[in-house]
Amino acid sequence: MNAASSVRPARARPPVMRITDAAAARIRQIMSRAREPIAAVRVGVKNGGCAGMSYTMDYAAEIAPGDEVVEDKGVKVIVDPKAVLFLLGTEMDYKADKMSAQFVFNNPNQTSACGCGESVAITPAAARDGGEAVS
Repeated sequence: MNAASSVRPARARPPVMRITDAAAARIRQIMSRAREPIAAVRVGVKNGGCAGMSYTMDYAAEIAPGDEVVEDKGVKVIVDPKAVLFLLGTEMDYKADKMSAQFVFNNPNQTSACGCGESVAITPAAARDGGEAVS
């Protein structure tokens, strides 16, 4: 057997996040109303709030090398490279009811949330799985 025949093709990585139909529809709506052309919506986390962290969303005019791009249901979401371990396995949804309308992150890495719903505590996936956390 030669070396070329023993090389396995690269296995596709699962996406960092999944996007629900409702979230994709809302992202399409937001992007169609933007004043400036945008390439995607950027999602991340930042320190702050009573539980320690909060989710962030912003317009992204361009996709930078090293950005983690999730393409699902016809939309592009960029996951901030510093947030990948915090968002691994997350489902991004959009919920609207009589009192509010907002993006909701169903995150398996989230360990708690504050009472007001504005911030969360998140354990990086590598730390949760027994590996080393990356900061």
